[in-house]
Amino acid sequence: MTEAPSLHVVILAGGRGLRMGTRTPKVLLPLAGRPLLEWVFRSVASLAPDRTSAILGYSANSVTTLIGGRDVRVLTKAPLLGPVHALTALAEDPDFASQDDGTVLVFPADVPMLGAETLRALLAHRAQATSVLTVVAAVADRPYGLMRVLRSDGGDVVGLISEKEASKPQRAIRECTSGVFACTPAALREGLAAFSWDNVERERSLGEFVAALRRLGHEIDTITAKVPHEVRGINSQTELAEASAIMRQAKCEELMSAGVTIIDPATTYVGPDVEVGHDTVLHPNVYLEGRTRIGAACEIHAGCRLVDATLEDHVVVLNYCVITDSHVHAQAQLGPFAHIRPGSVVGEDARIGNFVELKKTRLGRKSKASHLTYLGDATIGEDVNVGAGVITCNYDGTHKHQTVIGDGAFIGSDSQLVAPVTVGRGAFVAAGSSITKDVPDEGLGIARSRQENKDGWARKRRAGE
Repeated sequence: MTEAPSLHVVILAGGRGLRMGTRTPKVLLPLAGRPLLEWVFRSVASLAPDRTSAILGYSANSVTTLIGGRDVRVLTKAPLLGPVHALTALAEDPDFASQDDGTVLVFPADVPMLGAETLRALLAHRAQATSVLTVVAAVADRPYGLMRVLRSDGGDVVGLISEKEASKPQRAIRECTSGVFACTPAALREGLAAFSWDNVERERSLGEFVAALRRLGHEIDTITAKVPHEVRGINSQTELAEASAIMRQAKCEELMSAGVTIIDPATTYVGPDVEVGHDTVLHPNVYLEGRTRIGAACEIHAGCRLVDATLEDHVVVLNYCVITDSHVHAQAQLGPFAHIRPGSVVGEDARIGNFVELKKTRLGRKSKASHLTYLGDATIGEDVNVGAGVITCNYDGTHKHQTVIGDGAFIGSDSQLVAPVTVGRGAFVAAGSSITKDVPDEGLGIARSRQENKDGWARKRRAGE
């Protein structure tokens, strides 16, 4: 027999979310750069549970893919009629049937903002509670869409009621919940046993579940979330956008408290895993995503998007640049309108100018490519000057090939370097050349046809001669 866990977290991730209007499972929709379910996993991980189960239903294969290699027991229930019906999958699990002690924490996956501090308070309360079930509640100024907590004149919890079933006076109640609760294993089994699940035709609400436990003589109580928005569930695209705004604002406040200057937090989008050093300035409409790392005293100007990028200290990124999965060393300057594609490295004190694109390219220290240039699959040394309109012709239609440019080389404007090719140290490439052979160190590569002038040709053409 499996030893019963002292904390068993049960994540309800089986609903489709019809009100979201998408075919994507609701729990996979993005909130501030991460799927809803990912936020719940993060909150749960802080509790170090003995066991975590996820109950899936709609598009179970897609949700399982997100779960990946996590230590999560996956249970399925289909067709699925609401969260209480989903819990019957747990009741049917032999391991759960043998669990008598400990706490079961039921966590709907569409409640992504519930913080670790509130969850720890819930578990601490359960450790000394006389009730069999504790609901996480909050007092909200706008409780629309949430279940209301019903209390007796003496303050005891007597039930929960959904928005659509509530009377007008009940809708005026500000104490609300979105269905996160903790209980004893026995209480969960008793509550589920109170219903007949044969020929199920409608959802059984959490309010009905609580009412069943009350009829059995059990006490129900609540704890209050640290901030009201923690209990908000996501049931529409509007609520998803509102929650994303709350999470982004919280991230901006975290950064600003650590010495980052954010000119306009309302238009600055910073992902949850992004790190930014002190004295860095973020201008409006900056997007920092994935695992981007930005050092100290950098400046990111308006309209830039950085995804999984690393910037060392004192980097300046001018307007409307895109940097993806690349590394920029200290004192470098990029942009405006530069595109740094995955696998690129920009060296210390290097310069990437307007409308320059790098792809899997290493640009050395103090080198510069200032205008209208494509550098792909290239290794470029230090103190190299790449003129306007230079292209590394790296693709032959089947394979990609490397271009190597040595330290101190000068590549003239409007040149094409047809890879595989090497330009040696200190070498020059004449403007307008198509280089197909290696240029030796300190040499000059020139590959263009000789100019010929025809005197009077234009005058004769205009005269029709």
